[in-house]
This record gives sequence, C-alpha cells and structure tokens, in this order.
Amino acid sequence: MPKELLYAIVVVLLLLNLATYIVYAADKRRARRNRRRVPEKTLLQLAAFGGSVGALIAMYTLRHKTLHKKFTLGVPAILIAQIAVVISIIYRAELGFFS
Repeated sequence: MPKELLYAIVVVLLLLNLATYIVYAADKRRARRNRRRVPEKTLLQLAAFGGSVGALIAMYTLRHKTLHKKFTLGVPAILIAQIAVVISIIYRAELGFFS
C-alpha cells in the first residue's frame, strides 16, 4: 500500500472520529437542554462508518449513552469488527493477494 494512501486513510479516520465525538457531545448538550436529539441510528452509523473510537471516547468522557446496551455492547463490537477487517487486509496484503 502506498504511503500517501495510508496517510490519507489515517487523516480521514482522525477527522471522522473527531466529527463523531462532536456529534455525541452535541447530542449530550441537547439532552441536557431538552432539545431535539440526534437519532440513535445516526450515532451508531457514525461509529460503524469508522468513528467507533470517537464514539467510545465520547461515551465515557461525557457519560453519554452508557446506560444503553445498544451502545455499550454495540460500539465496542463495531470497533472489534473494524479491527478484524484491518488485520485481515494487512494479512492479505502481506500474502500478496492485492498484487
């Protein structure tokens, strides 16, 4: 994998996780103010699309959605699945499947 592509992927993931954290923080703020909330589906989709680390950090630093099993089990499960995919891609690249 070219280094430029790897750097681009890392930057995109960092930005996505930062955006996920910000959305979770905004939802927490809205919850405190009894305002319109971010749908749970959206919060979980952000985690699934690569923002799972940002979601986990937000959950435990902001104490947001930590009483919902959908989040306390779902977000870590998403992260584990994402790590498995990355390991699989690296393993296949080492074996030469992508050349």
